[in-house]
Amino acid sequence: MSEAILEQITENLIKGQAPVVKELVQKAIDDGVDAEEILNKGLVAGMSVIGDRFKRNEVYIPEVLIAARAMNAGMELVKPLLKQAGVKAKGTVCCATVKGDLHDIGKNLVCMMLEGAGYEVVDLGVNCDAEKFIQGVQDSNADAIGMSALLTTTMTNMKTTIDAFAEAGLRDKVKIMVGGAPLTQNFADEIGADGYSPDAASAVDLLDSLLGLA
Repeated sequence: MSEAILEQITENLIKGQAPVVKELVQKAIDDGVDAEEILNKGLVAGMSVIGDRFKRNEVYIPEVLIAARAMNAGMELVKPLLKQAGVKAKGTVCCATVKGDLHDIGKNLVCMMLEGAGYEVVDLGVNCDAEKFIQGVQDSNADAIGMSALLTTTMTNMKTTIDAFAEAGLRDKVKIMVGGAPLTQNFADEIGADGYSPDAASAVDLLDSLLGLA
């Protein structure tokens, strides 16, 4: 019985049917389905399909955003139950666009994908300087940070942030991922980042591998 409703949650999430997903998640909870199972076999399973399709260019940003909205509708109901049950997230990650950069679509997509994959995500917003990243990591005890830049002029602030983590004695305590349209793997290597992701879906695989969960 629970398998059928979990499949329905997955299917409707993929279609981006937020009200239906919310209704089905509530029904699953009422039927006594375990919250962790709803998360992993219903919501995360659906977001994984969307992530794979996005990587293969079979769906585009609007479809991902609509699916993420459906996932969030279900997460609202499941989150309090997971906390009660003491279910731990896979890890905690702070994400933001770097100082001087106000573009947030890519960053928002990464946040959604990571949350959809079972991570606790702390969204530090846009135009985030090194101090704010460091404060975010200290406040949330994050395992990783994700930095985004869409402008070539703001890319240099990624190195400034990495250097600030080193100066604060925190560089070894946190994995640093970078991404954004003008970036390359070479640039990530040059500034001393731990990893580079070309798109939001790949960010999940990258973080899994950086934290030894792949």
